[in-house]
Amino acid sequence: MTPRVQRAAPPFMQIADHFRQQIVDGALTQDTKLPSIAEVAEEWGVATATAAKGIKQLQAEGYVRSSTQGTFVDLGRKLTSGSDRLQLQRATGSGFRPGERVEIVSAGLVPAPADVAVALEIQEGANVIRRQRRYLDDEGVITLSTSWLPGDLAESAPELIVAEALPKMTFGLIEDRTGRRAVRRRDVVCLKRVPEDAAPLLGVETGALALTMSNYYWDQFGSVTEYATDFLGASRQLTAEYDLA
Repeated sequence: MTPRVQRAAPPFMQIADHFRQQIVDGALTQDTKLPSIAEVAEEWGVATATAAKGIKQLQAEGYVRSSTQGTFVDLGRKLTSGSDRLQLQRATGSGFRPGERVEIVSAGLVPAPADVAVALEIQEGANVIRRQRRYLDDEGVITLSTSWLPGDLAESAPELIVAEALPKMTFGLIEDRTGRRAVRRRDVVCLKRVPEDAAPLLGVETGALALTMSNYYWDQFGSVTEYATDFLGASRQLTAEYDLA
């Protein structure tokens, strides 16, 4: 394939990308105040309208809130899926929004099913870690989430095979113990029929259609660290909002 020159993103998007990355990395945490529009414009050498457009982009994506007091990091309303809990964990120190709680359904080492083996790039039947938990709030079940991780991670982080909540979730624990940091993910959204073992946990009939999101995570070395599938609870939605430039 013939290489092509990559044009730089528009200035407002470069500003949004800069602050977004700081939020995702945890350098700017929940409720941290961002510089004013005038300060951003001066620092970046752009017009105030360009700076304002960059901050508005972050607001449209759900990373910040703005008021007469300024612009503040606010991921609490944005995060609607299990995969986004990684950003919430890094930005706030907790993977939960206010009012949420988690029930650990099960955890342990099991033989990898065929689809999990493909996702984790291992042999079918090899030992993998399976963790299943249910996220709830005052309205009921948010998601039933099942994570699959390479079995060798149990040596560095034996807590992964214990049916108890993890202080920093799987992402933080793996990073602390191994240095492997989740840096890339792919999301796949589709409808699936709820299996028999999941139906009671979701409060629906076996075979009912449910919205699902599967997530694939890679570390900085390009290796898969986790494959997870969330079944969303009844009436739950996946949402995204973008400005069209």
